[in-house]
Formats: sequence, C-alpha cells, structure tokens
Amino acid sequence: MYESFDELETSVRKRLYRLHDLADGMRSVRAVETSPDGAVTVAVDGDGALVNLEFAQSVSSLTPEEFERRLVDTAAAAVRRAFTDRAALITAFNEEAGG
Repeated sequence: MYESFDELETSVRKRLYRLHDLADGMRSVRAVETSPDGAVTVAVDGDGALVNLEFAQSVSSLTPEEFERRLVDTAAAAVRRAFTDRAALITAFNEEAGG
C-alpha cells in the first residue's frame, strides 16, 4: 500500500517509463540472417516483417527449388531470432516488474 499520493504517483511514473522503454526496445528489434552458403540474406523487424532482402551473385546458380528453400529457411531463421529477442525483452521487463 502507498502512504501518500506522491508515492503512488512515483510508482506509476516508474511503471510508465518501464513500459515506454519496453515499447522502444520492441520497435528497435531487427534480426538479420544469411544462408550458410551466403546466397541469401534476410532482415526482419520485431514483428517478423521483411525489411530487407539481399541476394549474392551465387543465387543465379541455384535451381528454383534450391532458391526457394534457401529463402524460406533463411527468412524463418531471421523471424525466430527476432521473436527470441522480443521474448528476452519481455522476460526482462516482467522480471524487473516482479522484483
């Protein structure tokens, strides 16, 4: 319980600042993954949305199936990494809020 309105206000402000920090952190999440052969590089944001896609010259020697597999696998790896980074931010926020 809070002894005064000032204590309550201070506590609420601290929580609000932590929420703002979490939101900023979530917006800043970016993950970049490159296929093992270097042919495909995918960048995604914290929501898993594609923000950049790059192909090396070697992509021209891939079959359509190989190209598709490299692209899908690399994009999936980038999304997993972005979501892992987001989860770490949320976990840290929850641990701080609970402690």
